[in-house]
Amino acid sequence: MIKYLGSKRLLLPQICEVIAALGQGATVLDAFAGTSRVGHALKARGLKVVANDHNAYAATLARCYVQADREDVLADATRLVQHYNRLPGRAGYFTDTFCERSRFFQPRNGERIDAIREAIAVDGLAPELEAVMLTSLMEAADRVDSTTGVQMAYLKQWAPRAYNPLELRVPELLPRARGGKGHAHCRDALELAGDVEVDIAYLDPPYNQHKYLGNYHIWESLVRWDKPEVYGTACKRIDCRERTSAFNSKPNAAAAITGLVDRVRARFVVLSFNSDGYFTREGMETLLRGRGLVAVHEHDTKRYVGAQIGIYDPLGRKVGRVGALRNKEFLFVLDLRAAGASASATSS
Repeated sequence: MIKYLGSKRLLLPQICEVIAALGQGATVLDAFAGTSRVGHALKARGLKVVANDHNAYAATLARCYVQADREDVLADATRLVQHYNRLPGRAGYFTDTFCERSRFFQPRNGERIDAIREAIAVDGLAPELEAVMLTSLMEAADRVDSTTGVQMAYLKQWAPRAYNPLELRVPELLPRARGGKGHAHCRDALELAGDVEVDIAYLDPPYNQHKYLGNYHIWESLVRWDKPEVYGTACKRIDCRERTSAFNSKPNAAAAITGLVDRVRARFVVLSFNSDGYFTREGMETLLRGRGLVAVHEHDTKRYVGAQIGIYDPLGRKVGRVGALRNKEFLFVLDLRAAGASASATSS
């Protein structure tokens, strides 16, 4: 899967354990899917997953990893990977924007990305198969990029992996879960929450002011293929300035979180948050108390690579010092039927 700020890769065992303890065979909503690591892991454990993300690239990853079932798409995906890998490169929007105007990718890989993305557009694939191929292309591009893992800037010197040739691979597709076929949506979580009835809602909202659209704008443009106007050294989409979320706003985040919890149609809520966010553990407990908070699980984790190597500007120049190397990840468990109760159990 792609490199991703806030990825729950290292926390998957703990998240899955907490969710499994709330009910075997449950249906789970993953309202902020991101890379779909959590949804993919829950599907692998047999749960029916409803995944959502308001960014098109993340919704596409969810359609691949949660909604598409291996038995339905593997044969066609394997054939198309072989076909697209043979296509010669052809420079276009992607090469011009992300290889020449900026330096996220080597031009020869940009030309291959252009050619493959145009072929996917022309071939008119069924939605699930298209999502699988777009995921394959995103992951192939991610393996040859020249960043620290976010697309706010590219490295001043080429990353060694950027010299490798682009190569598509079939994503790690799963068979249909025992609990039923999963579904993927591309909607605002606050709007979706009241429309989907599940047993458990897993909520992993943005923690601070950093928008995922800005951090991964290249994937958004690659998936949408709308060839937007861009700005700045990083060649961000214009709508990075316009598309906002209440969860990214410190004055509005508390109301957004409580509003989402109040809208969810589920018995249980598992809410992820960490110590880099707007709220301390105690602050989040205060926010959720009275809404059925019954447990808090705390885990010590390593911070993302950017925090370990320092802060760079859009030209790849180091402008900040290394910050704290570890942080705390919290899982707040709510039983909405017990609303009004105080936190009664804690584990670390």
